[in-house]
Parts: sequence; structure tokens; C-alpha cells
Amino acid sequence: MANYEESNPFLPKQEKEAETKHETKSSTSTSTAKNGGPPPPPPAVPVGWTANGLPVGEPVMHREPITQRSQWHSGIFSCLGRNDEFYSSDLEVCLLGAVAPCVLHGSNVERLAYAPGTFANQCLPYTGLYVVGSCFFGWNCLAPWFSYPTRTAIRRNFNLEGNCEELVRSFGCCGGCGMDDIQHEHCEAACDLATHVFCHPCAICQEARELRRRLPHPGFMGKAVMVMIPPGGQTMGRVAN
Repeated sequence: MANYEESNPFLPKQEKEAETKHETKSSTSTSTAKNGGPPPPPPAVPVGWTANGLPVGEPVMHREPITQRSQWHSGIFSCLGRNDEFYSSDLEVCLLGAVAPCVLHGSNVERLAYAPGTFANQCLPYTGLYVVGSCFFGWNCLAPWFSYPTRTAIRRNFNLEGNCEELVRSFGCCGGCGMDDIQHEHCEAACDLATHVFCHPCAICQEARELRRRLPHPGFMGKAVMVMIPPGGQTMGRVAN
């Protein structure tokens, strides 16, 4: 019991001893500075005590570095794409998005998965949902629920900013919501769904333009070819003795 009382930091006896030691050290450092010695060390960080008797310093708030996200190569309403080396491909994307969105969606998933067998697995279900939605509801309202995860996968794979982050960057709104990473990702996924529901042709065209600039098509993967180059002309010479 005596040992516990001596080690308890909340006892007034130990506090008085600590104050006496601190005054002794400060007087010693002051006399050393007057005699031309080295300057006294900087004051120590004030130390508190926890309920368990362990010393702790002042709490320091550490903020994790924010990862800078990339922007999309083209906007969602840039139907004709950009005037660069992919301009002809952008025109093809615009035509497919307007006439055959099922083909464009299957091509996007095939390019993103980097596997030649995923086109039919995505194109056929999309076509069925497109036909059902158009016949019974008058517009393509079912296929976006099937295709919006592709936009989320593209955004995650290439670290692209979502619609919420774009609103914050453009207008400065919704920046102080205090959402954590999981809530923020749920918000971005909901924005991906809303983008496909209300701007479906523009959304899949933007995704196609982004993928064609970042990934080659799996059907055009080049294979290594060994080329044998014959040696140049050789001449016979006589070595002089």
C-alpha cells in the first residue's frame, strides 16, 4: 500500500516535490546563463495525468493527407469529345451511345475487365432491360440500374472525382457535411446512379471516352514477335605477318 501511495501522481506530497525540483532546475539554468554558459533548453511540454496515472502530453490534432483525385478527360455533356488523337473514336462513341447503347455498355465493361468474354454477358442483359423498360414504361428506366456500377468501378480504379466532389470544387457547396469515407462513398455511388438514370446516354459516352484513353481494347492486345535481323555483309581479310 505504501508503494502505491508513493507512485500515485495525485498525492499532494509528490506534487510539492515536483514543484521543488522544477524551481531548483530553473534557478540552476538562470545562473548558468549569467555566467556565460550555454543557453537553457526550451521549456518542456506541459504534461498531464490520466486516470491510470500515466503521463500524457497536450493533444495534437493530426489530419491525414487528402488524396488529390483526377478529373475526367471530358465532361459528361461533351458529346463530340475532344479535338485530339481520339477524336474519331469519340465520334464513334457518340454514334453508339445514341443508336446502340447496349453495344457501348458491353464494350466499356469488356475494356474495363480486360477480358474478351464479358461483352455478351453485359450486352444481352442490358438489351433485355432496355426493351422491357421501353415497352412497359415508355423510356429506358431499367437499364441504368444495371449499368451504373460500371461508372463506380471506373471512378475507383482511376481515382477520379465524383459528382459530389465536382460540386464542391465548382461551387464550394456541401463541403462542411462532415462525412466519413464510407458515407462519402455511398453518396458518390448514389450520384453515379442518378447520373445514369437522368443522363444515361451521356454517362455511358463519357465512360467510353475515358476508358478508350486509358485502356487498350482486350481484342487488340499485341503479342510479342521475335524478329531475326540478318547480319551485315562480311569481308574476308588477310592478316599481315
